[in-house]
Amino acid sequence: MTAPKEFGVFLPVANGGWIVSQATPPLDGGWQQNCDAAISAENAGFDFAMAMGKWRGFGGVTGHWGTSLEAVTMMAGIAARTSRIQVWATLHAILFNPVVAAKMIATLDQISGGRAGLNIVAGAYRGEFAQMGAWNDALSHDDRYDLAEEWTEILTRLWSEPKVDFHGRYFNVSDCVCDPKPRTRPRLLCAGMSPRGFDFSVRRTDGCFIGGRDEAETKAASRRAKDLAAALGKTIRTYAMMTLVWADTDAAAEMKAAQYRDGVDEGAVAGMLESYGVPKDGRGGNAMTARAQGAFMTQTAIGSPATCAEKIEAFMRGCDLDGLMLIFDAYPSGLAMAGAEILPRLRKAFA
Repeated sequence: MTAPKEFGVFLPVANGGWIVSQATPPLDGGWQQNCDAAISAENAGFDFAMAMGKWRGFGGVTGHWGTSLEAVTMMAGIAARTSRIQVWATLHAILFNPVVAAKMIATLDQISGGRAGLNIVAGAYRGEFAQMGAWNDALSHDDRYDLAEEWTEILTRLWSEPKVDFHGRYFNVSDCVCDPKPRTRPRLLCAGMSPRGFDFSVRRTDGCFIGGRDEAETKAASRRAKDLAAALGKTIRTYAMMTLVWADTDAAAEMKAAQYRDGVDEGAVAGMLESYGVPKDGRGGNAMTARAQGAFMTQTAIGSPATCAEKIEAFMRGCDLDGLMLIFDAYPSGLAMAGAEILPRLRKAFA
């Protein structure tokens, strides 16, 4: 039996959300907006809510992503305010000792009653971590994923074994304990898209967040993940992100999207490119940095609710996706609309 499609919301844990524009409704990255969004998502029938980890913004006129809440702490608060929706937090393996991380997520599991998930990030943005003395220039990109491999092994073993001994290149633990154990093993996710990151994601986690500059690239990544998982004798779920810009009519939605593009915060985009080590002309970056130069950082669905539902269904079918994480310009109204007019159509279409 095919597992059902999953639909989630990417919470606005950092100011500005996922549209780098001066023209969008204000998102302050604060607790109340995030709590309200998570409760709205649960009421609307979404399956999961996720928060990223961010430690430094991109500047510009908007100070994009310069204000953010810590993901695990925030999701613990949200877990206590919700009852059904999955709560997925993010941790950077180069920042948190794996034993501490195991305890943090086990605590989130307790608070949520078994709804916890963990998005693992190997750490890729020098400026974020150098500011706190946590960046090691001697570690290459692939080294950071080697570190994440050890980190994840220790973490998962602590969730299931009475005591753990592990002696690796990056971590050493002896006679190490971590109780209580999670009720159910928290869902593990990763968004690594480099060859090494992709390999880590498929082998070590339950779900990959994938992306591409277009639908063909996204489909290829989804198929590559599933084929690699099959070769390893396991399954993997693939997810993508999508920003919804909606209005009563397609024309009105397109007009709104055009306003957001016209209001792009060029200074913040430049700061993002610098953070990713991408030249100012934008060449050589990833799908997100390529899109962000037009204000939107992800794939978009623009139109009336019916049009957005059609676009989402076509995108998920075309890219062989198991789930989609949605982003909104205005969360309360967007989530209410999606719960009433988009999710029911999608649930029926994928039944």
